Amino acid sequence: MEKSGVIAGAIEWADDLVWGPGMLFLLLGTGIYLMLALRFLPLKNLKFALLCAVGRDPRRAGEVKGEGCGVSSFSALTTELAATIGTGNIIGVATAMVLGGPGALLWMMLSSLIGMATKLVESTLAVKYRQKNPRGEWVGGPMYTMANGLKNRRFGRILGSFFAFFAVMASFGMGNMTQANSIADALSVTFDINRTKTGLAVSVVTILVVLGGIGVISRVTQVLVPLMGTFYLVGTLGVILTHLSHVPFGLWQILAMAFAPEAVAGGVCGHITVTMMESLRYGVSRGVFSNEAGLGAAGISAASADTTDYIKQGYISMTGVFLDTIIICSVTGLAIAASGVLGSLDGNGELLTGTALTIAVFQTTFGRHGATFISICITLFAFATIVGWAYQGEKAFEFLVSGRERYCIYYRFAYGLVAFVGAVCSLEVVWDFSDLCNALMAVPNLISVLLLSGGICREIRRYG
Repeated sequence: MEKSGVIAGAIEWADDLVWGPGMLFLLLGTGIYLMLALRFLPLKNLKFALLCAVGRDPRRAGEVKGEGCGVSSFSALTTELAATIGTGNIIGVATAMVLGGPGALLWMMLSSLIGMATKLVESTLAVKYRQKNPRGEWVGGPMYTMANGLKNRRFGRILGSFFAFFAVMASFGMGNMTQANSIADALSVTFDINRTKTGLAVSVVTILVVLGGIGVISRVTQVLVPLMGTFYLVGTLGVILTHLSHVPFGLWQILAMAFAPEAVAGGVCGHITVTMMESLRYGVSRGVFSNEAGLGAAGISAASADTTDYIKQGYISMTGVFLDTIIICSVTGLAIAASGVLGSLDGNGELLTGTALTIAVFQTTFGRHGATFISICITLFAFATIVGWAYQGEKAFEFLVSGRERYCIYYRFAYGLVAFVGAVCSLEVVWDFSDLCNALMAVPNLISVLLLSGGICREIRRYG
């Protein structure tokens, strides 16, 4: 127990270190720079991007296809959304609003708007600099962008290897352990299902799905993502409507506590007391956890699309930030703020957070069925993320073992087994480890994006 406590403490210390002012400046600064360099095209062309995402390109008669070596643009997007729309949209928002106060939601939204520019550039680069593997499949992502796009190829290969290693770690942490932990927690609280049994079940099902590769994964996500997104939004809007009279006060909490949380926290948000820096830190970090803008992982899925129009695919990938954070996370946060549950204590005198908080929020509208509803949503969202990240993590692993792709089968089995570990670990350790992996993955990706930003921003501006 003492050794595990030391490890947990070390992870927490490292997490606090990397998510300091430097990381916040790098993420937000890169996004602001790219938004200005693109002359706000990510916002101006959002409608165009959304239409392209559903196959209705207003500028061209049809999709510009490639060589039949990948999946459709929509499948690539749903695989990306499967990896991003997960517990970050439910549990992540809840923990952000407890650790950073309601104002964290505003910082999450603002950083996501800026992040749309980052996602557009990193995904466009990923498709532009992708290549084919020995099986004739398209593979790409920041590691290939660095290796193929940077002038100094040796430096690019080294930087790409760092990214790929951190991406593999992130797939185990953010993409897998966090999600499995949330499933186990939700089913334990709601149905009293043993966490070990849940971990075994998730592990077995994950292995069965990921063994099928991108073909099976894309077919699963094409059905699962629209279904779970609609199901969750309907329920969450129901919570907001039943607390409609409290929505203005909830919005005031979010706005006021983003800039002066200490001044307005007393008595307004129960037992929550935070600083503005904490509000900013948790808003940005949980926003990145949710939509992955700046991490570069989405480019791995975008690169699998069967298209030669890499800028259009970048726009399609960009819509993931809008759908994931601007829509789903904002609705979740508003429901939490309006419900009046935020800042409440549980039976042990501790702040309600994570799964327990979201269940309490939905119980204010659906009674005992609220726990069932949120548990089903968490299970669907989390499993979709596990499946989506399996592909992204494997492609990063494939880059590291270049020339020995047969070893990828070991990654798939290891990935499935890690789900069991995540299910039985403590929530704090899992989240801290995931945040740490995110930061370590973002650094080489953002360096690459900044180095290549001049040329790719000119191309995107010419595209219109």
